[in-house]
Amino acid sequence: MIDTSRNERLGSKERAILAGVILPGAVYNTDDPLDEIRGLAKTAGLETVGTLLQKRQQVDVATYIGSGKVEELRELVKAYEADVVVFDADLGPAQTRNLEKVLEVKVVDRTEVILDIFAVHARTHEAHLQVELAQLEYAMPRLKRMWTHLSRYKGGIGVRGPGEKQLEEDKRLVVHRIQELKAKLGKIQARKEREVAGRGDFPTVSLVGYTNAGKSTLMNALTDAGVLVEDKLFATLDTRTRKWRFRGGGAALLSDTVGFIRDLPHSLVASFKATLEEARQADLLLHVVDSSSPDAEMQVQAVTAVLEELGLKDHPTLLVLNKADKVPDRSFLDVLRAHHTGSVTISAATRDGLDALENAVRLALLESALDAEVETSVADGRVLSYLAQYAQIYDRTYDEDRDRVVLQCRLPRRCLDFLLEHGAEVREKQHRVYA
Repeated sequence: MIDTSRNERLGSKERAILAGVILPGAVYNTDDPLDEIRGLAKTAGLETVGTLLQKRQQVDVATYIGSGKVEELRELVKAYEADVVVFDADLGPAQTRNLEKVLEVKVVDRTEVILDIFAVHARTHEAHLQVELAQLEYAMPRLKRMWTHLSRYKGGIGVRGPGEKQLEEDKRLVVHRIQELKAKLGKIQARKEREVAGRGDFPTVSLVGYTNAGKSTLMNALTDAGVLVEDKLFATLDTRTRKWRFRGGGAALLSDTVGFIRDLPHSLVASFKATLEEARQADLLLHVVDSSSPDAEMQVQAVTAVLEELGLKDHPTLLVLNKADKVPDRSFLDVLRAHHTGSVTISAATRDGLDALENAVRLALLESALDAEVETSVADGRVLSYLAQYAQIYDRTYDEDRDRVVLQCRLPRRCLDFLLEHGAEVREKQHRVYA
């Protein structure tokens, strides 16, 4: 992992060279292909002092970049007195080892930087467990690299000899800890599933989107949640849920979630499944996009890919074009709207467009509802009160003795469990009967 402690003690940041390869078919929405890794490096506390880019048909198996570029990178490291080289890609253990041997400085890849950021921003016990699991799964195939200092022993290449036994012991310890963490997180996820599923009284809405898209700012604007807002990638790791009271009456539970990113490491997606449970259980996803970013379309695609990985590709979703106040060219916003019909344009910072967002959310929640007739006893005040609060009732009829009442209404599908548990009969208008 990145070690900034020494430089921080000296009052300076680690000096980093950023490196990347442009492969055929790669699409960048900015003039700087290293723009995102530059932001990640900054968030990780690194000072970027130089960059190196190479166009290749395919990556080099041994060093990712070509041998000539490795020498050029070596000269850059010396010229700028860099402490670390950061690659905007996932490197294999052998590639990292080969590069460090030539460059004589630490080499980290994209995943390692993201893991470092997550480790710094983790606040809760759950987040710490999730980050530790992702770090160990990343480190497992790289343990041999961590033992390169044992090469002074006789016995051949790598860690043959006295170090081999210790390496195998370390692997067993890592495997045991991974199993232990997965068991703990499994219990947390099961508990979260019960908690989220138990929130049947209100529809649930979950904020998803690219990191730094403004989800936390929107959360604060809608609920006065007091969520930390920073102009940094991955400022939010832990899910927060607050009640969102609609101006037109009614309410929903609104949850903020960890931000996504292009090529988000699979180990992190797996580790944070418990945190993302809010999104999986939500009635509606609000996909928040930084419309002022030239990378907006790429970010939409990146989030969509992660949602698909989580099994949420077809989940009810409303696209929210945020930061409209910062868009330098309104025509760019028009293009985004044309590409994403049905989206809502807002500025969470200035609170412009929040009324339109609320109306769109209410309509979207109704679309996930059903038209039904509910029959219950006129004396069942609990069911009638529940329907008055959560359903749109547009007609009611009584039997001859006025003991029973049938209500024609539209209600969220999540309300079915409550009604059936309390003895009501529900008949969907499409002739589906719940009993």
